[in-house]
Amino acid sequence: MARFDVVTFDCYGTLIDWEAGIREAFLGAAARDGVRLLPADVLARYAEIEPAVEAEGYRSYREVLAETATRVAASLGWRIDAGRAGFLAENLPSWHPFPDTNPGLERLAAAGCRLGILSNIDDDLLALTRRWLEVPFDLVISAAAVRSYKPGHAHFLAARKALPEGARWLHAAQSYFHDVVPCRQLGVPVAWINRRGQPVGAAGPPDWEMRNLTDLADWMEQG
Repeated sequence: MARFDVVTFDCYGTLIDWEAGIREAFLGAAARDGVRLLPADVLARYAEIEPAVEAEGYRSYREVLAETATRVAASLGWRIDAGRAGFLAENLPSWHPFPDTNPGLERLAAAGCRLGILSNIDDDLLALTRRWLEVPFDLVISAAAVRSYKPGHAHFLAARKALPEGARWLHAAQSYFHDVVPCRQLGVPVAWINRRGQPVGAAGPPDWEMRNLTDLADWMEQG
C-alpha cells in the first residue's frame, strides 16, 4: 500500500527539464542575433529574475516569460525588442521530461496514487507540456486558475480544498523556494526532489528529500 493517496507535483524543474529548455531557448535565440551567451550565466540570471517578475503581481505566464527574457538578456548585454521576447513561450512546448519522470509517475499510478500538478504556468502552455507525460492527472492547478504564483499559498489552498477530506496528500517538487517553503508554512507534507543537490534553506528541511522520481517511487512502494 502506498504511503499517500495523492501526490501532487510541481511541473517545470520537477517533471520537465526546464533548465535544459531555458538554456537551449536562450542560446538559440541569441545565436540568431550573433550573440554568444554562457549557459551558466543564463541560468543564474534566470533563477534570480523570474521570481522577482512573478512577485510584482499576477500577469499571465507568457508575459512573465517575455519580461524575464527581456531582463535576463539585458543583464547579459543582449538587447531584444518586445517582438522577440516571446521566444521562451514559443519554445516551452518542446521541453522534455527528465528520463525518470514517466517511469516514476507510472509506478506511482500503479501503486494506487492519484496524481496532480500544481504549476506556475498558463493552462494552454501546460496542456501542451502534458503531451509529454504518459499518465493522467486527477488534479491540475495552474497559476492562471488561482491568479497567483508560488511561493504564494493559493495553489496549495486550492488543492487542499479540492481533495477529499482525510486524503493523505504529499507534494513533491524540485524548487525549495517555490514549493518546500510554502508547504512548510502550511503544514503540507513535502518531498524535496533535490535534483541539483542544493543545501537546505533557512526555512528548514523538508519532510523527505529524494534525488529524483525513481527514489520517490521506490520509497512510496515500501509502504
